[in-house]
Amino acid sequence: MQLEQKLLDVIKSLHKMNNKILILIFLIFSIHSTGQNIGLKIGDLAPELAYNNPNGEKLKLSELKGKLVLIDFWASWCGPCRRENPNLVNSFKKYSKSKFKNGNGFEIYSLSLDKDASSWIKAINKDELFWKYHVSDLGGWNSEGSNIYGIRSIPSNILINGDGIIIARDLKGPALSRFLESQKK
Repeated sequence: MQLEQKLLDVIKSLHKMNNKILILIFLIFSIHSTGQNIGLKIGDLAPELAYNNPNGEKLKLSELKGKLVLIDFWASWCGPCRRENPNLVNSFKKYSKSKFKNGNGFEIYSLSLDKDASSWIKAINKDELFWKYHVSDLGGWNSEGSNIYGIRSIPSNILINGDGIIIARDLKGPALSRFLESQKK
């Protein structure tokens, strides 16, 4: 609303100017106002995440554009998370190269709520979480990424399509595989 009011004020002040400027302003406003909302609901554009992997390399969620991506919130100390990991591994193996209605391939962006890097890395190896995108700011429950997404319990996950749009939440156990199967071409 504030942007709209500012724009209307500018339009009023430019009213006496050339109509081409006025048309340009309306075009810019209409493009801006029809953009996808960034949010946390199904149908919203997922907020960007960019955190370091265990090697210190920053990995961005947006690097995975074009694929279905499961944003998985977990921690090495979380028993239910560790019990869910075999389901993630199986889904990754089965669907990583699949073609979907809105995305080619399936990737997992694992955001850990660990505070201790060695425990985090040990759990990745022990549970054979062999995908590339493991990230954490080692903030525990104060993790910026989990707070951006409003995560209050783990395991928790959000599935986004190839355009970065949220299409499902909290798919656990066989529900993840069933949903991925329903999205295949």
